[in-house]
Amino acid sequence: MDRPTFLMTDPACFDVSYRINPWMDPKGWTPAHAQAAGDGSAALRAGLLAAGAHVETIAAVKGLPDLVFPANAAVVLDGKVLLARFRHPERQGEEPVFRSVFQRLKTRGLVHQIVDLPAGLFHEGAGDAIWDAERRVFWCGYGPRSSQGAIGVIRKTFGQQTVALELATDQFYHLDTCFCPLTGGKVLYYPAAFTPDALATIRARVPESQRIEATAEEAAAFCVNAVNLDAKVIMARAPDSLRTKLRARGYRLVEVDLDPFILSGGASYCMTLRLDRTLVPAAQLHAAE
Repeated sequence: MDRPTFLMTDPACFDVSYRINPWMDPKGWTPAHAQAAGDGSAALRAGLLAAGAHVETIAAVKGLPDLVFPANAAVVLDGKVLLARFRHPERQGEEPVFRSVFQRLKTRGLVHQIVDLPAGLFHEGAGDAIWDAERRVFWCGYGPRSSQGAIGVIRKTFGQQTVALELATDQFYHLDTCFCPLTGGKVLYYPAAFTPDALATIRARVPESQRIEATAEEAAAFCVNAVNLDAKVIMARAPDSLRTKLRARGYRLVEVDLDPFILSGGASYCMTLRLDRTLVPAAQLHAAE
């Protein structure tokens, strides 16, 4: 893979039919939302392609509406795949589907090794294990969905440093809803989503000059749940305040109407899983400083 490669899911079976996080309201779902979801997914895919990425799309499965959020399927680095195990029964049916997907990708050479999480642990993929290429660490969220004990498995599986961050609320239930490393070493995050200890960890590891704090409005718009490719940040429609902050730091926003997916508690990052992440050579890191 010589260009950014993402996994997405056909949204044909997406709806909000159950409630496993505070954003979800099945009574508020309408047929109009289904049409808008198709448009939003297509626009996100188009934004990725325009940014130079390749997109692999898997089929929808009836009865698995949250299959549209493949970020939760696995942690992927250097062609190695650590499969997720979902906490809620509503999503556990996704596990064999994603296993089959990764087996097909392995056959095609897009991934090389598939690893199972040990029994007794939950971990919901790249949503709670975000690779920071600038720092060469996995930022690992835990609490609402992923087990703290799974962080050691990530460290052992990939041989890379992990930084544990405990999430403080059910509203921001995955790390990707409230934390986004950006090219150049900046980090966009929502402070209220973290416990005091986790917030102290972020601030100790990320200098103030590199921290971009999201407001409650910006986080609720699911703008922290973003895909970053070089200077481009592909996200849900942003408040003016966040546009100003990111543009001042040199980033270019690509905004997509993802309102139907936000009704389920997800946006750009959740709707994608990057497959081509590799360790960044130290020389490249130094050259970027």
